[in-house]
Amino acid sequence: MNALQRLRSAVESGMEEHPLVRVGGIVREVAPTHVRVSGLSSFVTLGERVGFEQASGTSIGEVVRIDAAGAVVKPFDERVSVGIGTPAFRIGPLALSPDRSWKGRVIDALGRPLDRPEPLAHGPRRMPLDAEPPPAMARGRVHRPLVTGVRAVDIFTPICEGQRIGIFAGSGVGKSTLLSMFARSAGFDTVVVALVGERGREVREFLEGPLAASRDRAVVIVSTSDQSPMMRRLAPQAALAVAEYFRDAGESVLLIVDSVTRYAHAARDVALAAGEPAVARGYAPSVFSTLPKLLERAGPGMEGEGAITGIFSVLVDGDDHNDPIADAIRGTLDGHIVLDRAIADQGRFPAINLLGSISRLAGEVWSEPERDLVRRLKAMIARFEDTSDLRLMGGYQPGADGELDQAVAIVPRIYDALRQDPGDPPSLAAFSDLAAALKA
Repeated sequence: MNALQRLRSAVESGMEEHPLVRVGGIVREVAPTHVRVSGLSSFVTLGERVGFEQASGTSIGEVVRIDAAGAVVKPFDERVSVGIGTPAFRIGPLALSPDRSWKGRVIDALGRPLDRPEPLAHGPRRMPLDAEPPPAMARGRVHRPLVTGVRAVDIFTPICEGQRIGIFAGSGVGKSTLLSMFARSAGFDTVVVALVGERGREVREFLEGPLAASRDRAVVIVSTSDQSPMMRRLAPQAALAVAEYFRDAGESVLLIVDSVTRYAHAARDVALAAGEPAVARGYAPSVFSTLPKLLERAGPGMEGEGAITGIFSVLVDGDDHNDPIADAIRGTLDGHIVLDRAIADQGRFPAINLLGSISRLAGEVWSEPERDLVRRLKAMIARFEDTSDLRLMGGYQPGADGELDQAVAIVPRIYDALRQDPGDPPSLAAFSDLAAALKA
């Protein structure tokens, strides 16, 4: 690209951000959840940004509803400080301009740096935050196995590059710890992490603790629990826009979203503010149509491009794995890993329920001997767990059932072999490690 072309690209990019002619309106109504603006309804579309001119600067919001009387705008700031008669103007759709120099940085959902005052470099390409997923028939196939380094996952629920898998767990069962163990995997060029609705105290602990070894190749998008629903809803979309930039550059990207449930909660708040009815446990209908669109953006890119391997954590309310959000997400993903509170209470971490977890692409990873071995191990574990009450009551007599005797002897050793702390080195050959533990 010569100098003239670069100048033209810069001018066009600047005009997108700061158009020469602004379409304006006036604030006519201010509510705790939204602002109504008149004079813009003929010029804006859903999802566009609107700016509000104030003495302290310009604040922005997003159009969530349009009718003949005006446009309903949901501000990104938690505190609505605009008043009646405040000038408002159209900015345009949301987009980011990621750059390779973003690796190692921490940003918010609007692309503003949070880690240090140094500004972010902007790439030449603008990535929309609500992009469409690649066409189904043009996407690459998912078949290349990945080694996560977590023995329980690599043996029982193996993952492929470009797969989307969910981690379903209640609060305090080790969900974030397992996500950090995935982030250590050496099979990815870039790691993009979206921390949605996290406690502010935990953000720095996560960055300087579990993610410290991967910080130089990670882009972290943070929206803490005290921020507005708009920012919490936007964080996963911003993370996907960044991941799509690196995917289109041919890189293998690991996308971690913690958690999709908090994204759904934020989307519910926005939908209710827009006037949608609540249909299932307070969730509006648009929430259930928004979730698949978000999740489908992860996965393989077009033929010849990279892939986004998506790890989505799902916080099940009250340990109810059939709650509407968990049910909707489970049907969209390519597998799920279930963390069990009873297993965590026994001190076994990661607290993965081996029988309740499944990878729909495991057949692309296992060899025939490995498939047969996993099938036999699961049958043995099922027999061991089904007879736990019988054994506790003293009804088990060694020698009466050979298969049960084998399960009682081997399953506790399997559980011990699968224990793994965040500080332990990643397992590079999970089946060999398991075999060595059982022989010992």
